[in-house]
Amino acid sequence: MSTTDSTLDDASVRDEAFYERFRQELHDFMSTHCPADLREKVRTNQKLGREEMSRWQKILFARGWGAPNWPVSEGGTGWDLQQRYLFEEVSAQLDCPPLYHHGLGHIGPVIMHFGTEEQKARYLPPIVEGSEWWCQGYSEPGAGSDLASLKTAAVRDGDHYVINGQKIWTSHAQEADVMYTLVRTSKEGRKQAGITLLVVPLNTPGIEVRPIHTIDQWHHVNEVFLNDVRVPVANRLGDEGEGWKCAKFLLDRERLSPATVPRLARQLEQVSELIQERIRAEGATPHLLSALKRLYHAQGSALGAREMLLSAIQEEMNGTLAASKSSALKLHCSELSQDISSLAYDLTASEYGARLLPKPPQADGSDDLQMGRQLVHTYLFYRSRSIAGGTSEVQKNVIARAIFGS
Repeated sequence: MSTTDSTLDDASVRDEAFYERFRQELHDFMSTHCPADLREKVRTNQKLGREEMSRWQKILFARGWGAPNWPVSEGGTGWDLQQRYLFEEVSAQLDCPPLYHHGLGHIGPVIMHFGTEEQKARYLPPIVEGSEWWCQGYSEPGAGSDLASLKTAAVRDGDHYVINGQKIWTSHAQEADVMYTLVRTSKEGRKQAGITLLVVPLNTPGIEVRPIHTIDQWHHVNEVFLNDVRVPVANRLGDEGEGWKCAKFLLDRERLSPATVPRLARQLEQVSELIQERIRAEGATPHLLSALKRLYHAQGSALGAREMLLSAIQEEMNGTLAASKSSALKLHCSELSQDISSLAYDLTASEYGARLLPKPPQADGSDDLQMGRQLVHTYLFYRSRSIAGGTSEVQKNVIARAIFGS
């Protein structure tokens, strides 16, 4: 019997042998069903968009693995956290695309927890199938880390809300169908109490999406302007004024992502291969010996991150996970990702020089030059890791409060 088809609910039968069989099943499927062109794009650190990620999502959905982190009742696999980690680890090792997080990891669980039955029936199936894409409308000019200061307003008008305001740093808005967004529905009381979460189809009249051109030259983020945008009250998730509770629910789960650590471990493997190739070609130069020392330090940090994640997974499964541990893991992984990409940048920049300066990805040049360009793009993109998903300063504050009290 397939371990993924098992309906066993007794955790005691899930011993080491069970998880090893599960890992092998994942490996067998992914190695034969993930398209070679997608794996090559992942291996060479190319930007993945909706077309690539949706193609892999549909393959997983056909296998019954479309939502590894969801319960069976909502179209998911029902896997425990250890199985989900193994899924991410094998996927990273085989250079399979990551799952699109805004639907599966972010808004999907929020809809399951706060949504009505009608909302679940409408929104959850297209997420699992890969046919509908979401983006997150949280940050605003002047309301990033201090998200509760947001000013985008939604005024009740009969059976609709009328929204006016601006969102910024909205990832993938240019290719998304729906935005889940926080809006202010009241100015009374604490500022967190006046926030509501709405589902906004991006083809609604009054919405304008403008690209933000970032230093890595890839189109990730956008500004979203909302001018008299009418959204049905039925698109509200949770009660009016309950948006802050929904946002905290989402962020607590975002910071315990099983995908981050395996992806960083795979990048370290690539950097290690790059250093070994250079040493074989050039000898043990001082520059390469210094890089090797940095690599060993990053590998130690990655092992520490893996142990931290595995212990957090066990605590989450036991219901004892503290928010401070999730913040510590997010902080550590943000810094580690920048260390790895900095090391890769230093190695490639010394070889290719000005040809690696920021520019749109090009098709000309050798395979090595293309890989070098992608590594530099990764370096530039990873500068945002200490901001996205909650700044490093915010994570340090969470950790400090846990240690010293509020």
